Amino acid sequence: MPPAAELATSKDRLAVALDLPDKREAMKLVDRLGQTCQWYKVGMELYYAAGNRIVQQLRDRGFNVFLDLKLHDIPNTVAGAVRSATQAGASLLTIHASGGAAMMHAAAEAACAPGSPRLLAVTVLTSMDANQLAGIGITASPAEQVLRLAKLAQASGIDGMVCSPEEVDLLRTETGPDTLLVIPGIRPAGSAVPGVFGDDQKRIATPAQAIAHGASMLVVGRPITRAQDPAEAARAILQEIADAHLTAKL
Repeated sequence: MPPAAELATSKDRLAVALDLPDKREAMKLVDRLGQTCQWYKVGMELYYAAGNRIVQQLRDRGFNVFLDLKLHDIPNTVAGAVRSATQAGASLLTIHASGGAAMMHAAAEAACAPGSPRLLAVTVLTSMDANQLAGIGITASPAEQVLRLAKLAQASGIDGMVCSPEEVDLLRTETGPDTLLVIPGIRPAGSAVPGVFGDDQKRIATPAQAIAHGASMLVVGRPITRAQDPAEAARAILQEIADAHLTAKL
């Protein structure tokens, strides 16, 4: 059993994805989780239904909010959205690296204001594989495309990246030890069975595998939100993170 300090550290490495249709359902889940988790990810489905109110309500309860809007527009529009997210109180905010250097640079400049969220560049969605990339005209492998976009994001002043577990080791090596790497596509040990949590994410790993390869934070949705006991499912994942973190330090 890791010491309590390691478990406290693990709470900063897990974001629960509130991929739910409205504020009522989201806060019902938050109530069931209690103080088990510290970070919540608010994505497009919930944000479009509840707006900044859900971010503010989570913040009022003392939680950190990862606002996953994957902004992708002209530079001025994205910069304005970053300023709006700052007013809402988000701690993390995603933009699409494929929006290009000018867009990311504008976002980074907007995020220099006090209280701004740290920016994460989404590289290649975990739902995409080589065949799907080829379908939109990208002949590079997922790993090659992830690395290309990550380097562009880093050069544009972005704090970190979102990538699948398959690329985290590569990005940790290429972007350095201080880059924030946030990893979706996480399935707990013993439960990564096709069809159980949906098969839209194709590049997945367990919490221990992702931490061992250099992940800064893991995003977990359905393995927690669809569990019979979400708090217990979250505690099991936090324990797996803590164990992996401790092993990495030995």
